[in-house]
Amino acid sequence: MNKIFTVILSDEFSTSEVIKLFAGEFDNLEICQENDYSEAYKKIANYQGKSILLADLSTYKQQKLELILKVTKECKSCKVLALSDNPSVDLIIEIMRAGAKEFVPIPIIKSEFFESVNKLLSEFNETKKTNNCKIISVFSNKGGIGKTSLATNLALELSKITKENIALIDLNFQMGDITTFLDLKPSFNISYMLENLDKINETFLLSTLERYKKTSLYVLADPPYFKQADNIQPRQITKLFNTLKETFSYIIVDAEASFEGKNIAALDNSDLVLLVSVANLPALRNTQRCLELFKKLGYDKEKVKIIINRYMENDEIKETDIEKVLSKKIYWKIPNNYFAIMTAINKGIPVSEINDSTNIARSYKDLAQYISDNLYKQNMVEKFENILNN
Repeated sequence: MNKIFTVILSDEFSTSEVIKLFAGEFDNLEICQENDYSEAYKKIANYQGKSILLADLSTYKQQKLELILKVTKECKSCKVLALSDNPSVDLIIEIMRAGAKEFVPIPIIKSEFFESVNKLLSEFNETKKTNNCKIISVFSNKGGIGKTSLATNLALELSKITKENIALIDLNFQMGDITTFLDLKPSFNISYMLENLDKINETFLLSTLERYKKTSLYVLADPPYFKQADNIQPRQITKLFNTLKETFSYIIVDAEASFEGKNIAALDNSDLVLLVSVANLPALRNTQRCLELFKKLGYDKEKVKIIINRYMENDEIKETDIEKVLSKKIYWKIPNNYFAIMTAINKGIPVSEINDSTNIARSYKDLAQYISDNLYKQNMVEKFENILNN
């Protein structure tokens, strides 16, 4: 049996020994202890096979965060588990953003350590399971609001930030635009995928969905013919999402501007619904109606977030007016930058590839970071609630 090279990095002798003791119960780990982070990097970088870094961040936190970032970028066969005697939500976010896959607090609880190591080991298997996948639907019941631009740019920025596989699904069954926005000519579409759900595995998905350039963003296009769209049933959408969740960390849905069954199925299965509007009365009235319907559907208030697109500080309708009309806080404001967005659309590329320093490119990036951070916080607070309260 080929063993996985495992480096324990800790300045504390007692902590290092406990980690070694627990890790030693795994027959497939070849263990090496190290207290110098530069030496730890050299050993991992020089090793040709699969490896694991168990990094104690109780001391020299910043240097070890930089090490984790370097290892995850340059040593693709290495998985990282971080530990600390001072766990906090902010620290965990930093650790995960650097590229660590798992976190265990110190003092180490054996069952938690075993669970985390087993998760790392499972990632070395051919088929990766991503059970914490989040589905985010971008929705408006009014066309021309900019939801496709939001869905496309958000998905790309999430792929850059998280370094995980992201699926972007076009559920505009009659006239989808995502492939135009990204200048893609996909060989397969959602109808083909639904016909082959029983055959799907990770390899099939990553080869069938259209990859955007060399990123980790994968696009599932709308069906090219109206008749194909008519044959799609709501239950198939649910089954498709459940299948995609096994491979992707995020599923971004460009939802159709309707309340028909297929679209409701997508919204029902979403963890977040980004309800897009603009600062004019007709759009806000439509947004009001959406919120009322979502309430009738039993959606939690925190599930639906208001996004104001094409926002200008000098608009006649102010932020406070919008929140008063909708009886709901604005989650995010996308600035109005007609030139940048139209140039991107006409060239078939995201706005960050036109100029990543524009206000709208920065806003998409910051929104992706904000969503990612909040979902990390939500997951970690649930996981470490008892520790953080002590």
